[in-house]
Amino acid sequence: MRIDLSVQGGEPTEELAELADWLAQEDELRGLVKPAPAVPVARELGVSSDVLVAAVGSGGAVSVLAASLKAFLAQPRRSDVTIVLTAPDGRRVEIDAKRVRDVEALVRQVCGEVE
Repeated sequence: MRIDLSVQGGEPTEELAELADWLAQEDELRGLVKPAPAVPVARELGVSSDVLVAAVGSGGAVSVLAASLKAFLAQPRRSDVTIVLTAPDGRRVEIDAKRVRDVEALVRQVCGEVE
C-alpha cells in the first residue's frame, strides 16, 4: 500500500528531509520510503518534493513505520510538527506529539487495517 507522508509546522521542507533521514535508519523501511517525484513549474530550475511516499504492506512494515514516527515526534523540536499520512483513497490522519500514544492505530487506520 502507498502512503504519502507530509509535514506541517516548523520548517516543512527541513522537517521532511529529517523525517526521510530518520526513516532511512530503519532496516525494515530502507528502500520503501522515498521522496515523491516533484514536477517543476515553468522557469524553475529544480524543486524539492514536499511529500514522502511509503510503500508498506500489512503487518511488520506498518508497525515499524508507526514506531519510527512515534520516536521521531518524541524528539525535542523548536516548534510543533504534525505528520500527515494520506492513503490513495483519500483517507487521512494527522499525527503530532500530543497524539503520539495512538500512532500505530492511526497508521493502521490510514492503511485500512482494523485491529
